[in-house]
Amino acid sequence: MRYAIYFTPPSSDPLLKVAANWLGRNAFTGQPVRPPQIRDLAHEDFTKLTESARRYGFHATLKAPFRLNDNVQEHDLLSALMHFASSIDPVEIPKLRIANLEGFFALVPEEPVARVNQLANDVVVAFDRFRAPSTANEISRRNPERLTASQRRNLEQWGYPYVFDDFRFHMTLTDIVPERDRPRIERMLIEFLEPVLEEPVEINNLALFTEAEPGLPFEIHSLHPLAGTNRRKTG
Repeated sequence: MRYAIYFTPPSSDPLLKVAANWLGRNAFTGQPVRPPQIRDLAHEDFTKLTESARRYGFHATLKAPFRLNDNVQEHDLLSALMHFASSIDPVEIPKLRIANLEGFFALVPEEPVARVNQLANDVVVAFDRFRAPSTANEISRRNPERLTASQRRNLEQWGYPYVFDDFRFHMTLTDIVPERDRPRIERMLIEFLEPVLEEPVEINNLALFTEAEPGLPFEIHSLHPLAGTNRRKTG
């Protein structure tokens, strides 16, 4: 069993519904969703385009997948997650946009949001005590020879290369797209997602995702609302 701490919109959110439709799977239910009929893109090509993204579900990584340390259990993690979330205020991203991130497409903030980065930093540190040390195989799967020096240090210390200064909030929409196809796929994504990208996105929960066995789809175990002091005062 692996656990991950992600952000994902609530199940009723229009962005979640449209993104799940694009990916072909809803991580809340664990069930396939009928993928869109895209002109000039065969069904099998579309399925391949989102294969890995579909397995993980629509999300933004805060604490990357990890195995539990031997001295903790799931209920310890849940208790800590509920306590942590109850002390944190929601964070708003004014607008998301579609971006090409080294060959794959994702939703990213139109402008950097410092509080989003701080939230990610805090989650990485607060929950690292629950993470079992990375195995040699887990490290090798990250292709450390391709990482920068800081990313390699992050991988060794925190089990994931893209934290702190190397973190970038993103919600993955595709796997790696061949360069020749990128302009066409980007146009498709804009046409499909633009109607739900006009509204701000509120990071108002931490989602615990689980992977029951290696290679199985990630599913949402539980949502933990961010309910810090400012929200309690205005609620």
